[in-house]
Amino acid sequence: MRDSLLPPLRHGAVTALALAGILAPAALAAASAAPPSPSPSPEAGRIPFTERYQALQHGGIVRAANTSITCRADQPVPATATAACPAVRSGGTGVNGAFDMTYIDVDQDPNTYNSSRAEVRLPEGSRVSYARLYWGGNLRVGEQKPPKDNGRVLIAEPGGEYKEVLADTVVGHRVANGADAFQASADVTELVRDSKPGLYTVAQVNVAKGTSPAGAWGGWTLVVAYENPADPLRRLSLWDGFEELTPTGEVDLGKIARRLPTGAGGRAGLVAYDGDRGVSGDTLRLTTTRATAHGERTAVTSLTDPADPVDDVLNSTISQPGETPPDRVPAYANTLGYDSDVFDLARALRDGGDRLAFRLTSRQDTAWAGAFFVAVDAQR
Repeated sequence: MRDSLLPPLRHGAVTALALAGILAPAALAAASAAPPSPSPSPEAGRIPFTERYQALQHGGIVRAANTSITCRADQPVPATATAACPAVRSGGTGVNGAFDMTYIDVDQDPNTYNSSRAEVRLPEGSRVSYARLYWGGNLRVGEQKPPKDNGRVLIAEPGGEYKEVLADTVVGHRVANGADAFQASADVTELVRDSKPGLYTVAQVNVAKGTSPAGAWGGWTLVVAYENPADPLRRLSLWDGFEELTPTGEVDLGKIARRLPTGAGGRAGLVAYDGDRGVSGDTLRLTTTRATAHGERTAVTSLTDPADPVDDVLNSTISQPGETPPDRVPAYANTLGYDSDVFDLARALRDGGDRLAFRLTSRQDTAWAGAFFVAVDAQR
């Protein structure tokens, strides 16, 4: 398959999403042939987490996510692994650095070399208020990918054709710990708002395949905030950045300084790269602070669920509460280095609070944090 990020697309046309501001509308422009390659987006080795979007409205946040690379199914069990690739994909313990990694490509399009799908599932009667696409990966494994392509991907809405998406902000890009890691993002609100819910396809994420101690990894997450009069009034917040998480390190993901009622419900979502299943010591904690008659009371809760152990939340999963998760193609249980997880906050918020603070820590794993979102009840 071709290895270019900007091939001639189906029917010889490409649509560009040229996006200039954090909340600016996407500008869609069609051309009869692939346009000249734009200048690469500006890059920075570290981007502290800052708030990208916030709203107080009846509604919530959903996300679609998938990995772009996986282990090669026909390889023998590596000496450093305990299970074969198919068993690891199905949920067995295994890490990307142990395997020969190859692209996922589900679209049957000879002009793309990687592609995967995931479902945006919205409650009936919802209106999209904001949508942002995040993508990232490792550029250096058995091959080296050029960073000039970090800020470009292709996206197809349900039933639609590919459109080019260009990063509309600084791209995080850092060479460290044997990896050449990046994350980019873009506002895709108009595209998602004008489309129906269903399976979105994202292709040409700039990831490298092969074998290395650092391992190959990469994927994408589409975060969608929506309004719905049937939903509770909620505070919605989205933060992003590009922070390396090294052993004994920590990252402050986001804070909410608004009063939350007793018994509030909510969810929080995390996007991170290169978390290894079975490497313990990485924890996502929520600190709640509330005023009392005698001062302030602080409580710390480690977020966990059946898919994400309390001391191994960066365990290569795409998970969320509920018995019927959104569809993914492919739907590997072990994504081998890509995490996009949603956690229920009800236990942590049962006493309410005046301030919330979220922090990701690591004791052994080296990883990168890319995005974080929260939707919490504003009233009961």
